[in-house]
Amino acid sequence: MGLFSFIKEAGAKIFGTKKAAPAPTPEVKAPTLTQEEINSHKADELIDVINDLNIPVESLYVAVDDDAVTIAGKTQSQSDREKVILAVGNTYGVATVDDKLEVDVPEPEAQFYTVQKGDSLSKIAKSVYGDAMKYPEIFEANKPMLSHPDKIYPGQVLRIPNLA
Repeated sequence: MGLFSFIKEAGAKIFGTKKAAPAPTPEVKAPTLTQEEINSHKADELIDVINDLNIPVESLYVAVDDDAVTIAGKTQSQSDREKVILAVGNTYGVATVDDKLEVDVPEPEAQFYTVQKGDSLSKIAKSVYGDAMKYPEIFEANKPMLSHPDKIYPGQVLRIPNLA
């Protein structure tokens, strides 16, 4: 549990991507949403992202306050907890994630790494593990958020698992 910082201008652009209602005609003005309603919609979209990734979270709760997100609930593993944090934090417009998730089976925490320009998973593996060929370990630790080892971007935060 804790507060995690992310680069607000990096990440998946999910807010406002749900199918919108038809555009209003000149005679009908679009309703104006309050900041509370906007934050509620953003929370719903983040819940959809977590559910779409099939990360099991019991009693999932997500609250958004501008660029700060609070997540709560219960996961089965430390890995699932970290994946939820990263799925939410690696969203464009999110600067902090306040983690209040509980874990059924506590494990050692993985380290987080922010991707820099010019990085690749093999370069990160060489730096962290001393062996570039251990990049599949990082790729597997970040599934399903990563779909391919070459699809990382500067500012993205990755899980770097401890190798036993």
